Amino acid sequence: MQVMKDDHEQAGTRGLDRPDLGGPDPAPVFGLLFDAHAAPLQRYLARRVGTETAHDLVAETFLVALRRRETYRPEAGTARAWLYGIATNLLRHHVRTETRALNATARLAAADTTVSAGHDGRVAERVDAQSRAAQLAGALAELSVADRDTLLLVSWAGLDPGEVAEALGIPAGTVRSRLHRIRRWLRANAPESTKDDSRKEEEGESARR
Repeated sequence: MQVMKDDHEQAGTRGLDRPDLGGPDPAPVFGLLFDAHAAPLQRYLARRVGTETAHDLVAETFLVALRRRETYRPEAGTARAWLYGIATNLLRHHVRTETRALNATARLAAADTTVSAGHDGRVAERVDAQSRAAQLAGALAELSVADRDTLLLVSWAGLDPGEVAEALGIPAGTVRSRLHRIRRWLRANAPESTKDDSRKEEEGESARR
């Protein structure tokens, strides 16, 4: 009994990164994949298209993954990258929704945000962070769909360039050169208050390589 438990734990932990989806009963492994990836995927999609649409997209992502499980090749990439690739393809049907949301958020940056002297420092920091996000949204709205997917899969989803390459079906070198070009463009075109964040993020990625 203990041996069976250990085997199941091994399949559900070490094997979860690149699982075998070709078994006769995919339900157990898909249950583990859902437990591992649904919540972060939901948060990522919610930042892009809102909570309600994100909820539907997560469900659709796993439904598509289940239907197309024969197309997954563990030797070609991680299950996480594969799932985010499916979600990205589905997300492209909602590009107009995302662009409208980004432009609406950017308009908030035009409004003067004031914090009363009686508010503590944490409130001021939160308002400042919201203001920077609103300002950056305008720049994100101007990016092409492909560039926005590439940048946000790294910045918001936390995928590394190799996983982004797997998700988008492009070479890793293309992802890195695209990220460099996008970040250079953001430093030139984004509001001044957001540029330091872009620089820090790029330095952090360089340190992880």
